Amino acid sequence: MPGFFFSHDNMTELNGKEDCKLAKGKVHKKKQKAFGADLKSYLKCMVPHIESGIKTSSSRNVMLSAEEVIQWSQSLEKLLASQSGQGVFREFLKSEFSEENIEFWLACEDYKKTKSDHLHGKAERIYEEFVQSDAVKQINIDYQMREATAKKAQDPTHTSFDEAQKTVYILMERDSYPRFLKSKSYLNLLNQLQTNTSK
Repeated sequence: MPGFFFSHDNMTELNGKEDCKLAKGKVHKKKQKAFGADLKSYLKCMVPHIESGIKTSSSRNVMLSAEEVIQWSQSLEKLLASQSGQGVFREFLKSEFSEENIEFWLACEDYKKTKSDHLHGKAERIYEEFVQSDAVKQINIDYQMREATAKKAQDPTHTSFDEAQKTVYILMERDSYPRFLKSKSYLNLLNQLQTNTSK
């Protein structure tokens, strides 16, 4: 029998209900035959919370279709073109401790859309966060590219990070992306959406 997990919020809601005395942890000395009635009352008060938990967990998938998730497997470009795809891929990269790659890639995409008078500030932030040798979220690029990117960031243009971004993209495409497509997170999501579609 599968187990149910409840968030702290759901337990707080239960604690406020008068008819859910067992959920409050109150112990009552009752006759043995009353145990069934107590259990029934407890389960009745739990069912709405179980159902609402299922709706909540699947609500993020409401606008996501199996077709869209299948398209993610066609190319990294298609995966990153999808807001939902970016989110799922980011969570996967976090599990592999390499989320700096997609964060850098997204920061570069945002940087390209920046107005010229704001380029210097954004370039400095991206350099300090991802490129410099002691950056907290240092990306995996070689010394020559790091130095070249540092020079370009000092006199920023809209293309200052293009080479580094391309390198990180290729790294994700060859390394993380194939593992993502074989991961439980991707396959379970796809399976769940295909199952929901067939119902």
